[in-house]
Amino acid sequence: MRIFVIDAFTDRPFAGNPAGVCLLDAPADPAWMQRVAAEMRHSETAFVRPLDGDAGADFELRWFTPEVEIGLCGHATLAAAHALYEAATVPPAGPIRFRTLRSGVLTVAPGAGGLLEMDFPAVPPAPAPVPGGLAGALGVRPGWTGRNAQNDLLVEVPGEDVVRKLAPDITGLSAVDARAVIVTAQAAPGAGYDFVSRVFAPRVGVDEDPVTGSAHCALAPYWTSKLNRATLTGYQASARGGHVRTELRGDRVLLSGKAATILDGALKATA
Repeated sequence: MRIFVIDAFTDRPFAGNPAGVCLLDAPADPAWMQRVAAEMRHSETAFVRPLDGDAGADFELRWFTPEVEIGLCGHATLAAAHALYEAATVPPAGPIRFRTLRSGVLTVAPGAGGLLEMDFPAVPPAPAPVPGGLAGALGVRPGWTGRNAQNDLLVEVPGEDVVRKLAPDITGLSAVDARAVIVTAQAAPGAGYDFVSRVFAPRVGVDEDPVTGSAHCALAPYWTSKLNRATLTGYQASARGGHVRTELRGDRVLLSGKAATILDGALKATA
């Protein structure tokens, strides 16, 4: 079967967030998918299977980290759509509807300027107490802190420079009750984007995620409320880095980005 490595949320190779994408012909054993994801060693590997007779969706989509299956992943969804368009599995100008186990139907469609637009549920954070051990693990005093329905912890810090210089204690962060810790700040003046972030998720096997689409499902409503603009651009300031355009539409958020194919090959281990 066909397997890809695709860099998401970037327009050039070896930047953004790499994801594995496996195009399935038939249902697969979840334990086998987990083994493939562990072999790929990317933060997420997406498994895509065509659906016959489903009026509401075109493909099933599941995401696995090297350790667990997860319920929502933005960059691997973008990578999956990019792979389907590149493989000419779907019409080049049409939308793709993915049925997922935990996040409903997600739609991806070509947008302006070569962007792919993903329609995701917004998961806004609500104010929450600062968990014990968080400040010590981050090495910085948290400002506003909130938690969302995905059990992501969003932490605002005083400025972009603070976000970029973070050198957290990953072992300490793994003791914090959160799927992911999203650290964010308003962008510095003249940056060319509106907010900056970094994402740490050691509890699901990802010490730092390069560019995290699902985190922007929390970042978009948070910064839209603070900046009073529905359309924003975020920059995730990991070592690889990547831009995510966000547009809040009620309880949904459009996440837009580009992708670049790194590898297109055949997966021979089918069991």
